[in-house]
Amino acid sequence: MTPERLELEAESWAFALAIYARPGVAEACLTLQNDADVDVMLLLMATFAAVRHRNLLTPAEIEALDEACRPWRERVVGRLRAMRTELKTGPKPAPGEATEPFRAKIKALELDAEKLENRIMAECLPLKPPGQAKVGPEQLRAVLDNIVMHFAGTRDARPNTRLSPSIEVIVEAAIQDAS
Repeated sequence: MTPERLELEAESWAFALAIYARPGVAEACLTLQNDADVDVMLLLMATFAAVRHRNLLTPAEIEALDEACRPWRERVVGRLRAMRTELKTGPKPAPGEATEPFRAKIKALELDAEKLENRIMAECLPLKPPGQAKVGPEQLRAVLDNIVMHFAGTRDARPNTRLSPSIEVIVEAAIQDAS
């Protein structure tokens, strides 16, 4: 990986952690993940590219990033997430005090796996000369709408209106971060 890409990886990971920690963002991301199968790491990378590098990803670029990280996400991140989630309700002896440390280790591994997914995307993110002006809320919203539509499998309509509040939370947090 080139020094430029290593810097991009570190910067994008720090951005993802910071924005995810903002009020309401984690819940918004999880709503998009659970209700529309959105890859949160891809969504955060696209948000990072827009607000920090003024790089508005096109639907084709979103597709290419998804193709690059899909095998890792499905085979590793998804399996860890499924195992962690399942331990909330069973099988015995889960859930319980005895299994919570094990579940916490899986959660840490899941985060490590997401960091590696971030690395894959940092290697593949199209680098463009930065735009002249800051990215506005409408532009970022359009990119995030495209991501939701990509994962929902529709590109002709705006995302379901019940998902719009989640997108709006992320847009507001990211635009504030860019200010």
